[in-house]
Amino acid sequence: MQKLAILSLHTSPLAQPGTGDGGGMNVYVRELVGALAQAGVECRAYTRRWADDLPERVSVEPGFEVVHVPAGPTHQTKEELPDHVREFSEWVRDDISEWGADAVHANYWLSGVAGLQLKQMLQLPLITTFHTLARVKAESGDPEPESRARAEAEVMACADVVLANCVPEADQLEEFYFTPRQRIEIVPPGVDHAFFSPGSQAGARNAIGAGPNPMLLFVGRIQPLKGLDVAVGALAASEHTDAELWVIGGASGVKGEEELSRINALIDDLGVRSRVKFVPPQPHHLLSTYYRAADISLVPSRSESFGLVALEASACGTPVIASAVGGLLTLVDSGVTGFLMEERDPDRWAAHVDLLLDDPLLARRMSISAAARARTYTWSTSAGRLRRIYADVSSRALQPCS
Repeated sequence: MQKLAILSLHTSPLAQPGTGDGGGMNVYVRELVGALAQAGVECRAYTRRWADDLPERVSVEPGFEVVHVPAGPTHQTKEELPDHVREFSEWVRDDISEWGADAVHANYWLSGVAGLQLKQMLQLPLITTFHTLARVKAESGDPEPESRARAEAEVMACADVVLANCVPEADQLEEFYFTPRQRIEIVPPGVDHAFFSPGSQAGARNAIGAGPNPMLLFVGRIQPLKGLDVAVGALAASEHTDAELWVIGGASGVKGEEELSRINALIDDLGVRSRVKFVPPQPHHLLSTYYRAADISLVPSRSESFGLVALEASACGTPVIASAVGGLLTLVDSGVTGFLMEERDPDRWAAHVDLLLDDPLLARRMSISAAARARTYTWSTSAGRLRRIYADVSSRALQPCS
C-alpha cells in the first residue's frame, strides 16, 4: 500500500467540528489520514468544494493532501448532494488516473456511493466507513430517506471491506444490512493524547472563565439525534441548583435551528436560563480545556456509531454519563469510568449527576479509570490496523458487485 484515496464528500477534514455538518467524522478523517501519512502511506483526501475561494489543493503535512472537488454549486445542503455524486466521482476518477492509487476509503454513505462508482470505473478495492446508518437512526426515532438505506445496502454488498468502529456497530451492520461478518473489520478510532489528557481543573476553568460551581458539559452539534434536551432536563432536575451546563456546538442539519429554538424554549420553561451557557464551536484541540474544566461530560445521544466526545472526555479524566447505545457501550465502563443510561428520563440522569457531585472520591476514582482506559486508544494503532487491511485487499481479487 503506497497511495490511498480518501473520500469525504459532504464535509471537509479541514472544517471545524460543531459547525454545519462537521462533527466527529471530520476529526476521524483528519487524524486518521495524518497517522497514515506519518506511517508512510501517501494520502489524498477528496472533499466537495463548499466555498468559491478555496484552493484546489491544500498540503496539510507531508503525505497528506486535501483536494477540493468541484461538484455542483458551492452552497448546497447535505440533502441536495446526492444529485452531484456522479460529478464528484468523475472528477476524482480523472485525478486518480493521473496520480495512481492502490485503494479507495470512503467515509459516510454519500462517499460510499462515490466510492462504489470509482471501484467500478477503476477496478480499485473499496473500503467503507459509514459513521452513521440510516436504519439504525430510524430505530432511534431519527428517520432518514429510504433511498439512503438502499444506497448503503448497495455499497456494503460491493465493498471489499466494511469498517466498524466497535463490536456493536459490526452487529448492526449484520442485523440491519446483512453484511457478512467476514467482510467486516473492527478498527476503533483513536484520540490525540498530546492534547486530550488529564490536567488542572482549576487552570482549565480559569482559562475559559468558569467559576467554582459544578460544571456539566455537552459537546456536539445541536440536532435532535444528540439529545441536548436530556442534558437540559438533567440540569433542571439536579439537587445541585448551582450547577451549570456548558453547551459547546452549533445548530446542524435541516432541523438544527428548529431544535435550537426548542431547546431554548425548554430552558426557559424549566427556569434554568442563567445556568446554561452556550459556547460557539471551538477548534478541536481547544476542547480539551473544556473537558478538563468539567465535572461531568453528558453524552445523551439517541444513537452513536462510536462517540468520539466520550473518548476525548475520558482521556482528559472527566467521568462520562452516556446513553447505552452503539459505540458508547464500549467506551464507558458503567460504574467504573462513568455511567451508561438505558433510559432517557432526565430525572434518572440527574440522579447519577448528583451521585458523582456528592461523592468526590467516587468521581476521582472514575476520573483515573477513564483516563487509563482512554490511553488504549491511539490513532497510530488505528492506522497500523488499516495499513494491514489496505495491503490485504490490494493483494486479493475484488469483491464482485451484483
